[in-house]
Amino acid sequence: MAVRLTYETHATTEDNEQGVATGWLPGRLSARGRREAVLLGERRRPEGYAAVLVSDLARAVETVAIAFAGSDVPVRQDARLRECDYGELNGCRVTDLDRVRLRHLDEPFPGGQSYTQVLHQTRDLLDEIRSEFAGGQVLLVAHSANRWALQHLLDGTPLAAAVAAPFDWQPGWEWTLT
Repeated sequence: MAVRLTYETHATTEDNEQGVATGWLPGRLSARGRREAVLLGERRRPEGYAAVLVSDLARAVETVAIAFAGSDVPVRQDARLRECDYGELNGCRVTDLDRVRLRHLDEPFPGGQSYTQVLHQTRDLLDEIRSEFAGGQVLLVAHSANRWALQHLLDGTPLAAAVAAPFDWQPGWEWTLT
């Protein structure tokens, strides 16, 4: 049976507002981000999800804690939903990361990982979701690298094209896993 999959990015962080590429650093939601998390909950809580799977990085956990506070929907943290580990570049300026991002599709960032490694982690998670939540619907709350992996795996978007595309926020992305 198919699984309805919804992806949402974590809410805006202080680092986002300051142009910092957080990577595997925890990050904290800004005041704007906390308001966005409330709106995420208003938008998604009525959907009837079997579970919310969330990155274990603090900014994603905080987003879900606000959005689903008091909800009966099971929330599970999963390290496979972490942002790409930029290694030595965790916490650098986004403009600096953007200059080298495409060099790390297959080659790991120094002291970190590659986008292909994120893709493999995402594929493993999707296989688990297919079997555990067959016939249900699941919400993922994660980061840009995870969305790029989903676009590649589920839409066939070349990974390089997904990584190179400008980020256009929208209220979630939807897929059906078969």
